[in-house]
Amino acid sequence: MPRHTTTRALVTGAAHGIGRAIALHLANEGAAVAVLDVDGQGVAETARLIAAIGHPTFAAQADITDATALAAAFDDAEQALGAITLLVNNAAFSAAGDLAGIGLADWHKEINVNLNGTYHCLRSMLPRMQARGGGVVVNIASVNGVRYFGNPAYSAAKAALINLTQSVASEYGRHGIRCNAVLPGSVRTDNITWKIRQQKDPDVFKKLARWYPLGRVAKPEDVARAVSFLGSDEASYITGVALPVDGGLLAGMNVMIDDFILESKPD
Repeated sequence: MPRHTTTRALVTGAAHGIGRAIALHLANEGAAVAVLDVDGQGVAETARLIAAIGHPTFAAQADITDATALAAAFDDAEQALGAITLLVNNAAFSAAGDLAGIGLADWHKEINVNLNGTYHCLRSMLPRMQARGGGVVVNIASVNGVRYFGNPAYSAAKAALINLTQSVASEYGRHGIRCNAVLPGSVRTDNITWKIRQQKDPDVFKKLARWYPLGRVAKPEDVARAVSFLGSDEASYITGVALPVDGGLLAGMNVMIDDFILESKPD
């Protein structure tokens, strides 16, 4: 039986990539899904794909860094679909770089989108869920929030998001609200960053896969399945968790083991 036949979900950053995969997976599991993104054309296409599955949907072009406009978009989503029971905070931004090279504007934008934008979503949705006696939140954080893999502003924001997840779980559990985070590693999407990397090196995913114990880079659907589980009643006693969906990346460094440890063993 599908997990989400009574779920009314709202997914941010749903115009493409991981966000679109989450929205479509939830719809395939029976959910009505509202989708938000700054990319109006992309999010409209996501809604079209959901409608083709045969489930109710609503699309809004919204910037999560604008708290007032975001709250209005949430109002519209609930008017269209009914009370939201599952909020998936997926919208994100990364300019890459290192501490010496990242510009001040990019630093502030990454913190503003990845952390403050998620807070705006929580600030708007948590009182609604509390008034209705419960709900579920899944935040899309990153392995970068646990270990440093570059992108310092993004990493700092995602680390803070993991702690914010624990804050919500601790403070709102008494109101029937669960909050968990999913921590993806590298995910193969069609975004511009990966396209540029592939243009520079067509074997980029093959090389990257060496770092993952499972031997491959994640697909967006790998993340979507984890979100579906944490957002369902099957996870009804799970809250405050930061779940890696990383093919084992945080468990150990395969390249180091292969190149330096196993090669140094005596024959």
